[in-house]
Amino acid sequence: MVRAIAPVATLLLGVAILLTGQGLQGVLLPVRATLEEFSTIAVGFIGAFYFLGFTFGCWRGSDLIRRAGHVRVFAAMTAIASAVPLLQGLWVNLWTWGLMRFATGFCLAVLYVVIESWLNERASDENRGMVFSAYIIIVMTMLAVGQQMLLLGDPRELQLFAVASVLVSLAAVPVLMSRGEQPDPVEESRFDILLLYRNSPSGMLGSLTSGLTNGAFWSLAPVFTATVAPDVSMAAWFMTVVVLGGAVGQWPLGWWSDHADRRYVLIGASLAAATAGIALGLADMGLGNGGILAIGFAWGAFAFPVYSISVAQANDRAQPGTFVMISSGLLLMYGAGAIIGPFLASTIMTVLGGASLFLFAAFCHCALALYVALRSRHESAVPTGELAEFNESLTSALTASQVYEEEIESEN
Repeated sequence: MVRAIAPVATLLLGVAILLTGQGLQGVLLPVRATLEEFSTIAVGFIGAFYFLGFTFGCWRGSDLIRRAGHVRVFAAMTAIASAVPLLQGLWVNLWTWGLMRFATGFCLAVLYVVIESWLNERASDENRGMVFSAYIIIVMTMLAVGQQMLLLGDPRELQLFAVASVLVSLAAVPVLMSRGEQPDPVEESRFDILLLYRNSPSGMLGSLTSGLTNGAFWSLAPVFTATVAPDVSMAAWFMTVVVLGGAVGQWPLGWWSDHADRRYVLIGASLAAATAGIALGLADMGLGNGGILAIGFAWGAFAFPVYSISVAQANDRAQPGTFVMISSGLLLMYGAGAIIGPFLASTIMTVLGGASLFLFAAFCHCALALYVALRSRHESAVPTGELAEFNESLTSALTASQVYEEEIESEN
């Protein structure tokens, strides 16, 4: 393990610092917005702009890298992403925050492109799985650590915004000081929505559904916790346990999907997530903080892997030469859902209350399970021996690694 990650240790250190700052910023903004009495729809608007910027960054990031190179792009995106939290702390305004979240989403998407293409370049066929497993552990762990840093200060003050800014700035140091060679430029892949749908309707709609639910979660979960448990610390704990649940759930569901019809695994995960979502939707009926955290862990364990399973289902049916297009298309479907989800969920929460966030997610997961079940009656299963290898996707944790893993695999 140590020998495998040694060549990329400085990159992984940069990732750890970057994701700590991102984890803090991700929970700090909706909490501060709630304390400032922003409406639920306004909080959803701010969250949607993050995913709009993220999607745009995934689409255009490769062009920036081709023009300026990995190191210069990383330095530029880190500088912008570091300035944003400070501006948000100094300038509490809905439209300013929306534009700043767009900038954050764009910068982080491009940073992930740089980091993950660099990791793929330095990893070999023999250790790539181990390297990316370490990457997954770091991402999930440091997001959770960053969320817990909310407890170190008052969200109403500038202090926590400054801490997030400092962490993002420091993330550049190990990456820019790395002595490794820069990776080759990232190639751009076209997006064909009709080909994507014909390849695997279940995989495409699973990605869209995952974007709808996960985008709403990342944007509005602190509003949910403020409704069911007004203590600010509950927001940090709830976000943390859901993220950890998502990390834990990847492994057993991934193993199951490699040994069974992935469509049935997708149905099972969606129905389990819907069940947990309904339970969380009833949280204001006396579930208690411990119960909310336990069910939140279960929701993350089933909801986050839905995207990973959808990607694997689509890649099972992909023709040679289409893997990059399929993976990038699924990422864009996820991004589209993550843009729309916060708007829809915030509107529902305004009418039905904060707990309805997870009722919205439950409806989406139930609709996906029903569609896949009906679709499976008219679509043959892929033989188990021909299944594509399951890869834990980090898109639900706000990165874009799946696209670049598939790009490397398609070239080998």
